[in-house]
Amino acid sequence: MAQLLVFSSAPGGSLALPALELLSHRVRQIPAQTAQLASAPGADVVFMDGRNDLAQAKALCRILATTGHEAPVVLIVTEGGLAAVTSEWGVDDVVLVSAGPAEVDARIRLVIGRAAAAASADTSIQTSGITIDEASYSAKVGGRALDLTYKEFQLLHFFATHPSRVFTREQLLSEVWGYDYFGGTRTVDVHVRRLRAKLGDLEQLIGTVRNVGYRFNVHEEEPIAG
Repeated sequence: MAQLLVFSSAPGGSLALPALELLSHRVRQIPAQTAQLASAPGADVVFMDGRNDLAQAKALCRILATTGHEAPVVLIVTEGGLAAVTSEWGVDDVVLVSAGPAEVDARIRLVIGRAAAAASADTSIQTSGITIDEASYSAKVGGRALDLTYKEFQLLHFFATHPSRVFTREQLLSEVWGYDYFGGTRTVDVHVRRLRAKLGDLEQLIGTVRNVGYRFNVHEEEPIAG
């Protein structure tokens, strides 16, 4: 049994998606209004009513994505409204208002399953006080977001995924910058210096091996996770 939240644009007590009345899920329906989004209760699946006002439904779906709600969103539309739905809506699925109970129940199971699979696919690396999110190309130190350039992120990611290994400047250029980079090895030193400055108290994690290059000094008791 799933917890369902329905944002309805229709007055009265009837459900925006009639088939839900024939299912055993717990359903809560509230007005489809901007003021309701931030304080909306948690749910396993959110249904957004787009039967009567597609523009409003689209705006509410996009606002909902900024409120911290992580539940998948299913848009309710008429058959004529399907042509207006694009990826810009940010919804996870679309269901016709005329859909029967079996179809609606199947869609609920599918979006919950996809959401669970996405949540279990961890794209972060945590090591030695640093958290690197590969999906968003961002990194944090002790919860503090690092203001990294794209190349600095790539360099940090490469170091963190190859702990304790020593790399020459030439190897780093090849692995991080690519074979088609025409600059000299000096750019590696510049990026390492900037990266250390942004790491602050953890700058020692990027160690210098004299006459060779650099390595990531991961703590031995803290294995890398990804």
